[in-house]
Amino acid sequence: MSDRSTIVYVLVVIDLNADLGEGFGRWSLTDDDALLSVVTSANVACGFHAGDPSVMRRVCDLAAERGVRIGAQVSYRDLAGFGRRAMDVPGDELAAETAYQIGALRVFAEAAGAEVAYVKPHGALYNRTVHDAEQAAAVVAGVQLAGGRLPVLGLPGSHLLAAAEEAGLTGVPEAFADRAYTPHGTLVPRREANSVISDGDTVVRRALEVAVKGSVEAVDGTTVEVAARSLCLHGDTPGAARIAARVREALRTAGVGVGAFA
Repeated sequence: MSDRSTIVYVLVVIDLNADLGEGFGRWSLTDDDALLSVVTSANVACGFHAGDPSVMRRVCDLAAERGVRIGAQVSYRDLAGFGRRAMDVPGDELAAETAYQIGALRVFAEAAGAEVAYVKPHGALYNRTVHDAEQAAAVVAGVQLAGGRLPVLGLPGSHLLAAAEEAGLTGVPEAFADRAYTPHGTLVPRREANSVISDGDTVVRRALEVAVKGSVEAVDGTTVEVAARSLCLHGDTPGAARIAARVREALRTAGVGVGAFA
């Protein structure tokens, strides 16, 4: 019997997504041009928390030109609060507003020769659909109302992904390299200190842990399992484009492929 060890190689591929088009009129927040050279999926603001027709059109044109998949980042109607304020919206109204945002982005995606390929809630709506089954169901109803069978991005174990799967849609679990996690696998609220991680070395390390180990360190030092198919890098983090490029290169060096989720 040989005592030679057997080496097993596992091919890992992960999607990189970023929130883009988060400008309005003369105000600009994200470096869309630079980020679209790194990410494989673009979560485009649809006008409710950020974005306007000109911004949406420009980002869709750039994404289509570079082969980056376009996703609708839907939000509560909260332009002044950047979609990060808690709101109570009736389910039927939220479904209609979700469909409205998807439809608006679809016009510009199709004009660019592409399509809206998935949906991801933003900010307060994203966090609400982790625990709130009714709001999660309303978002999914809005996706269905908009037509097609679009995948939905959300936090692993969330009501949102469960509602998507129940409706026959694909639920895509994602993780965050630049956000702090609670021991329960949820995101630390932005109002708390150190909820956003801006140190490039730390973001790169956490990205590798998610992609290779399927885990991330929580704020209390415990390990949280995150079986993610997509990794989010926030476009409004200081130096976001530079950090994103470092993450992509680190993944490549570690043998992790970067590509849009199937």
